[in-house]
Order: sequence, then C-alpha cells, then structure tokens
Amino acid sequence: MNGNNPYAGAPGVVDAGRPEESELSTSEVRHLREAVAGIVSRTQTYLPEGYAVGSELSYGSNGPQATVAVHPPIGRPISAGFTPDEEDLESGLTDDDRDEVARGLAASAAFQVMSAVGDDLTPTAR
Repeated sequence: MNGNNPYAGAPGVVDAGRPEESELSTSEVRHLREAVAGIVSRTQTYLPEGYAVGSELSYGSNGPQATVAVHPPIGRPISAGFTPDEEDLESGLTDDDRDEVARGLAASAAFQVMSAVGDDLTPTAR
C-alpha cells in the first residue's frame, strides 16, 4: 500500500504531497490577471452573442496556472490553460500570444457548434 501513497518514504526524505511554494509578487499577479482578461475580451470579440467566456487563475503544483474557457450555445466547452514561467510573469504575455489563444478558442468553439448542429438543419421559414 505504501507504493500508492504519495507520502510514502522515510520521514524527511520524501515530501511528494507538497509542492514547493513560491509567492507571486503583486506585480506578477496583476500582469497575469491582465493577460487573462485580455484573452477573455479578445475571445469575446471573435464570437457572436450566446457564447459564455470566462477565466480562472489558480496555483497548482507547477506554479500559477491560468485557464480561459468558452461554453458555446451547443456542444462541449472549450478551454485553454497555460502555466507561465517567471519571464512571462515579469514581462506579461505579448499581444501576439493573446491573439493566438483567443483566435484558437473562438475557432474551436465555433467548430463545436458546427459539429453539434451538423448539416441536417431544417429551415423554419422559406
């Protein structure tokens, strides 16, 4: 059973259950929030009404993590997550990176709608 336990091992030798924590500065958190908010707003500009776009910031075992998700009116939700490195946190994400993520999310969400609807639509009027 010890092999399945993430806390297995000699005391003081293995600390697998707790990742090394590093605090983010206020400036780094602000840059990350601005980058994610920029991705959300750019994604919304590429999509018509009816698509819900949101984001989440969290701290995982590999450091800060950001996720931007799109829930189309029909079909499965789409998300893009990233774990920025220290350089990205200090300098922020470039406009090209933000646009690339936003376009990818919008295209994937539109594709989900097209896949869910298919070609079998019956016109409601002539």
